Amino acid sequence: MKSVNPATGETIATYPDHTPEQVQAALHAAHAAFLTYRRTTFAQRSGWMNAAADVLERRVEELARLATREMGKTLEAARQEVRKCASACRYYAAHAGDFLAPEPAQTDADDAYVTYQPLGVVLAVMPWNFPYWQAFRFIAPTLMAGNTGLLKHASNVPGCALAIEDVLREAGFPAGVFTTLLIGSQEVEAVLKDDRVRAVSLTGSEGAGRAVSATAGAQLKPAVMELGGSDPFIVLPGADLELAAKTAVTARTINNGQSCIAAKRFIVHADVYDAFTQAFVAGLNALKVGDPEADDTDVGPLATPQIRDDLHAQVQDAVNKGARVLTGGKRPGGPGNYYPVTALDQLTPEMDVWTQETFGPAALIFRVGSLDEAIELANATSFGLGSSAWTADPAAQRRLTEELEAGSVFINAMVASDPRLPFGGVKNSGFGRELGRHGILQFVNVKSVSIGAPAGAHQTRTE
Repeated sequence: MKSVNPATGETIATYPDHTPEQVQAALHAAHAAFLTYRRTTFAQRSGWMNAAADVLERRVEELARLATREMGKTLEAARQEVRKCASACRYYAAHAGDFLAPEPAQTDADDAYVTYQPLGVVLAVMPWNFPYWQAFRFIAPTLMAGNTGLLKHASNVPGCALAIEDVLREAGFPAGVFTTLLIGSQEVEAVLKDDRVRAVSLTGSEGAGRAVSATAGAQLKPAVMELGGSDPFIVLPGADLELAAKTAVTARTINNGQSCIAAKRFIVHADVYDAFTQAFVAGLNALKVGDPEADDTDVGPLATPQIRDDLHAQVQDAVNKGARVLTGGKRPGGPGNYYPVTALDQLTPEMDVWTQETFGPAALIFRVGSLDEAIELANATSFGLGSSAWTADPAAQRRLTEELEAGSVFINAMVASDPRLPFGGVKNSGFGRELGRHGILQFVNVKSVSIGAPAGAHQTRTE
């Protein structure tokens, strides 16, 4: 595997793939570690998890620079990502014991309760766009629940993948509790089919999700799938247009536009369309695209040449079919996978961007005439990850929260993942949840325990 700097095209490091023998050794170590790790206390796991947060905070500059050089996000964004990982570690260290505490139940038995027990080895298949955060939002709840983990990370961020394992080792987690596998996507199926692997979590493309969830289903193994998104950003009359436009700029260009929950479709009521669009495009034009390690850069390069080519092809298809370019849209020459911040309007259903996810700094702006039309257009997609809506009207807010087909609805704010809230999607954006209490419950055995019965009580067996 190679680490290639997206800003320069330079190969900065090469890593040997793990051999089949190394993969088998990792599987054996993870399973063996689980048999003892599952019996550790929440206090012990919290100690290691808080130590991991300490390591992340101590090594923030080193880890951030590695991510920037492997996948191109700005250095400040990478620093924020590392710190967010530390916050997730501390959150689950503090709350996992309460989330998984036995719950008493009232039945005819002498004693009845529900207990939450770890499943075993859990495989994580993670993407490159948030190379630390995507992994740690899996790691923190999964390890705090008493499971052990194997990470198959994206092949363009092997340095980050190995750094994650190193952070947990430095934090004191027992050997085998977490291991990075340097393997290709074609080897995931065999690992998932191994009897020692009990569940899988994947964040990635719709295609990858279909393939991995099919394998998990055939093996009757639990799975969490966090897939793509084409999130709407709805702006209605009465909204704070200045704040909405400013937030829209951030929501579209976060992580150089390469985020599943980035706002991608800006659905704007006709009464405020011109004012919002003018402010939004002005904000986009004020951004600086350039060296991600420079302090004054707002948007860095896309992660790979293919991602840039795919985005430009979508933009060109739209333009050729009548879309209007409000800014950007022209692929620059020179080294690096740079692409200008772009905005299009006058879009029609014949264009690829009408149904496809755009993974890069290209904003699609739609004009609608009513709240009904806004909701209909927002839901007219195969995706359903996040949604953002801007209105001061309580009645409109209620309708939006109830009727938008998405895993989350943010009113007067941009969509963001938070350790305190469950995160995931519906429709082709996947199933299951990460984060919050719901996230830690994904990979546990919810076991009902019933002990004895009142003397002389008549017992019947029910299914």
